[in-house]
Amino acid sequence: MPAERLAQSGIVKSALVTGGAKRIGREVALILARSGMDVAITFLESAAEASKTAREIESFGVRSLALEMDVRSEESVRQGVAAAVAYFGGLSLLVNNAAIYETAPLDEITLDQWDAVFETNTRGPFLAAREALPYLRASRGRIVNLGSLGGQHPWVTHAHYCSSKAALHMLSQTMAKAFAPEVSVNCVAPGYIEMGATSDEGRRIAAMTPMGRNGTAEEVAEAVLFFATGPHFITGQILTVDGGRGVT
Repeated sequence: MPAERLAQSGIVKSALVTGGAKRIGREVALILARSGMDVAITFLESAAEASKTAREIESFGVRSLALEMDVRSEESVRQGVAAAVAYFGGLSLLVNNAAIYETAPLDEITLDQWDAVFETNTRGPFLAAREALPYLRASRGRIVNLGSLGGQHPWVTHAHYCSSKAALHMLSQTMAKAFAPEVSVNCVAPGYIEMGATSDEGRRIAAMTPMGRNGTAEEVAEAVLFFATGPHFITGQILTVDGGRGVT
């Protein structure tokens, strides 16, 4: 069991989840807390949701910390990582979840839109990993990046998003080589994930998915937990969580 492996390790087990206040990030934070980890989450505009999630984390008998952090800002990331390390006494896991998802025809994407997506989806994980690296090396820790099926397949109305996630996939594998052997780095790439009532688009995608449905945030979180608590020897992998959609 993950909690048993954490207890037997004898080192500080604490995680930092960017964008952990709601949606997939929230589920990741909660599953890590259930496994026995102290969990810090970051937010930018979702202060109320972050406070609620932090209380839920603490309900599992672990410590929590909600940090306002802008992953686009070098100084904000530096301060956020330092605050989490100071509070928990170390860091053993970084989950780069904060991201922008936007729909726009390729020939209508503005430069500001393009830059905003890359600043959050690609530069953010780079900055967070760079700042967390000394602490993760000390704990023989792990990094899990949240990519996307869109980083492996071209979605014509999401060119900036797909490109940013493809870059993150390559960054994940480059990190895996650069940060080894102390730190393992992997990537979870979700497909279409239901976050509420099923839309017409959701039903259309589910009909084309071999498993006959769309995924859930909890299933993505389970994949993150695998990389967070499984063999440290596994590194440089991109795990697609899409119900087989990517092979159709």
